[in-house]
Amino acid sequence: MNRLDLAFDYGVFAESFETSVPWDRVVVLCRNVRDRILKESESYGLAHQPFISYRVTQTYEVGACIYFYMGINTRGLPDPVHVYEELEAAARDEILACGGSVSHHHGIGKIRKRWLKQSVSSVGLGMMRAIKEYIDPNNVFANGNLMI
Repeated sequence: MNRLDLAFDYGVFAESFETSVPWDRVVVLCRNVRDRILKESESYGLAHQPFISYRVTQTYEVGACIYFYMGINTRGLPDPVHVYEELEAAARDEILACGGSVSHHHGIGKIRKRWLKQSVSSVGLGMMRAIKEYIDPNNVFANGNLMI
């Protein structure tokens, strides 16, 4: 058999996502995000419980960067991409609810932009728009990646 991708051959979607959080919230955030993914996954009829793990990858005086790893078995799901995206969105909602950031170093981009206003406030978003309009009046750079 010619294997192109072992995970796809076995119906697995997996990805990582990261956040930063103050030290006093690390344990609660990790536990709550794991529990939220498991709870949300019940409504999608997954054949197997999602794989979820996390680790601290960078440390600072004020907090840490945490990487989450999530994988789901997609067999039998009519729209596995949608299911994965919904589980990741629930995880990001929980991260923000627990005091984590929408991203640590991967930026915002198209996937995370719906959480931007919640993360930086209306004033912060206005400042970002003003800078973007000033340095990129023709909207050439990162077109559609960030501003909502």
